[in-house]
Amino acid sequence: MIAGNGIMPNRLAAFGITFAIAALMTYVLVTGRDLLIPFAVSVMIWYVINALARMFEKYVKSPGWLSLTLSICSFLIALGLIVELISGNIAAVREAAPDYQANLGRLIESLAKHAGMQEIPTIAQVIDQVNVRDLIGSVASAVANVAGNAGLILIYVIFLLAEQRTFKRKIEALFSDEDRRGEVYLILSDIQQRIQTYVSVKTFLSLATAIISYIVLVAVGLDLAGFWAFVIFLLAYIPTVGSLLGVVFPALMAILQFGTMGPFIIIAVGLGAAQFVIGNVLEPRMMGKSLNLSSLVVIISLAVWGSIWGVTGMFLSVPITVIMMIVLAEFQQTRPIAILLSADGKI
Repeated sequence: MIAGNGIMPNRLAAFGITFAIAALMTYVLVTGRDLLIPFAVSVMIWYVINALARMFEKYVKSPGWLSLTLSICSFLIALGLIVELISGNIAAVREAAPDYQANLGRLIESLAKHAGMQEIPTIAQVIDQVNVRDLIGSVASAVANVAGNAGLILIYVIFLLAEQRTFKRKIEALFSDEDRRGEVYLILSDIQQRIQTYVSVKTFLSLATAIISYIVLVAVGLDLAGFWAFVIFLLAYIPTVGSLLGVVFPALMAILQFGTMGPFIIIAVGLGAAQFVIGNVLEPRMMGKSLNLSSLVVIISLAVWGSIWGVTGMFLSVPITVIMMIVLAEFQQTRPIAILLSADGKI
């Protein structure tokens, strides 16, 4: 009876169209990643600049043009400090790489002896073949490749800032119907509010995690504690995996530096406890239901966007998925998908 009324064919057609659009979008995202990743990064920078401008306008009471100017200057200063921090620490690590490699070799030999392994020289030879200096050089090259897109990202940001004054006029031209235009404004407002809440809370908690981690790392005496605190701050934006890596990287660095398991255990326990409390106690309370994303969906989106866009996709997985859910909820044909993406089915 349902099929006879034409409801089932319509649903199948809607599903087929949705699937085709999704497949086309995936193809474009994969094949055009070299252009789209810099654009996505530029959109993120543009959003941060505008968020800072709104803060200056709200708290400093400065006019719009001055708030935007102060925001751009603040961002450029912060970017310069970050570049200086990374470049200086990479050089320091490369200089200390032979010592780290020797410590790692001694630790492996000590563990081999305790395990009763007889072919210790073979293990040492394997360690010698792992050139830590070259490994760090590879990491530096990867950073340089990212910086190579800086010119394209800068162009994108400049045009986004120049075009943002005309966004409202373009929406008015696209949607002449006042009711429909109001719905579009509501969608954009919902997206802005949720993303702003996510970025604000995540930034505050990431900063708190970095400060606590810095205190622990300094107490242990780990080299480059400030650099690792900054890395932990960035990794905190990546759901689940970032918290784990924020513990593993400094802990492994402790093994390279000290060559013993004591500092490794202290850092792993201290940083792990901080990540657990902040991620599982504070974040749910502060974030509330602003995202309304299923935990399973967060993990899946992390894997999907990570496979498509790499590390950049991991950073942007949650905001992109939230935007998708909001947009999908506005159309009757795709509303069921939005309900499945949500945490409680209420959208």
